[in-house]
Amino acid sequence: MPSIFQPFDQELPGKTEWDSPMFRLAQQQFLKAAQIMELDENIRDRLLFPQRSLTVSFPCRRDEYSQVETVFGYRVQHVLTMGPTKGGIRYHQDVNLGEVSALAMWMTWKCALMELPFGGAKGGVRIDPTKLSRAELQRLTRRYAMEITDIIGPDRDIPAPDMGTNEQVMAWFMDTYSQQVGYAVPAIVTGKPVVLGGSLGRTEATGRGLVYLICEAANHLGMDLTKSTAVVQGFGNVGSNAARFLAENRVKIIGVSDVSTGLHNANGLEVNSLLEYVREHGVLKGYPGAEEVSNSELLELKCDILAPCALQNQITAKNAGRLDCRLLAEGANGPTTLEADQILIEKDVFLLPDILGNAGGVTVSYFEWVQDTQNLTWTLEEINNRLHKIMVGAFDRTLLRSQRDKLDMRTAALIEGIQRVAKAKLLRGLFP
Repeated sequence: MPSIFQPFDQELPGKTEWDSPMFRLAQQQFLKAAQIMELDENIRDRLLFPQRSLTVSFPCRRDEYSQVETVFGYRVQHVLTMGPTKGGIRYHQDVNLGEVSALAMWMTWKCALMELPFGGAKGGVRIDPTKLSRAELQRLTRRYAMEITDIIGPDRDIPAPDMGTNEQVMAWFMDTYSQQVGYAVPAIVTGKPVVLGGSLGRTEATGRGLVYLICEAANHLGMDLTKSTAVVQGFGNVGSNAARFLAENRVKIIGVSDVSTGLHNANGLEVNSLLEYVREHGVLKGYPGAEEVSNSELLELKCDILAPCALQNQITAKNAGRLDCRLLAEGANGPTTLEADQILIEKDVFLLPDILGNAGGVTVSYFEWVQDTQNLTWTLEEINNRLHKIMVGAFDRTLLRSQRDKLDMRTAALIEGIQRVAKAKLLRGLFP
């Protein structure tokens, strides 16, 4: 195991540009899998860093006309070998090049694991979107879109929503790009409103896909979902939809949380009531009929299914030993550290790793891109059936590799994805 971390004791070329805790985690996960699969060292070194990284700074005018702020934005394309790159855009005050690069790397493995014709990409703007008016958010989005126009396109790199962005942001993004080329280009982004070429089912796809896999994992483990309990950390798009679909499968939701608070009720929480409360109040804090707990306390509640659907680095060596769940289903990106992984393996916790668990979003984004490029429309039933087939296929391949090679599920999923990318690189060869 120590050799896996060895490259970080050396002075890697370009290390400082991308260095961040999240990028180090992504690299460490990759290096562990690469060592186990005996990946060719030339390909290993090539995949350690993104192929293309763009950093931009641009002015953003606030509603008070004289106030102008300089904002930093990023777009990172990890691998260009597999086809166009694909990945969301994140608006958050802590966004940095390392975080975006880590997310782009995970997107590469995720797309390859799902057998989608994309390489991984990600974008972000270092801003707190909750402190912007609608007009300010629109100006920010349009200027950021202009700044990265040169490296994106429906056949080059297709953005999508992520933390802090939504279908309205994608609509502004699409319109800005379309204005530059002189005609509507729906395929430039995914996750946009249906009336502009968006796909049915895209908004809830990540949460739905996660629950499809929870059902498969429960069947594998012999769990009866109707007698199971679940805790969902995060009540944004992914977490709220995961909770909703779990409840539809008659799982008792005993804990949820968002940025404002955590809620616990051993007798079960009514998800529709929670959704209505959030629509009215914006956050979960103050919801009646539940005990308030901290996010850290929420993770340690006794339950059958724990679904971290919030931020990265939530499950670490400090708290992994206190987790009391049978199935850990990662809806967030990078919620669990490598050290925590080892503890969970020893505790015999079954893991649905992030590159598998939250891949429903990019999968339905792929469906949206196909519909836009070919002028097709699919029904929600068709989309959900296609999503289920792809998600279950990826789960089956990962589980088979895990059992056959005696690997944990994260490493098995990574090897499945990395192997596909490595094969593509070898087949395309080296230019010049």
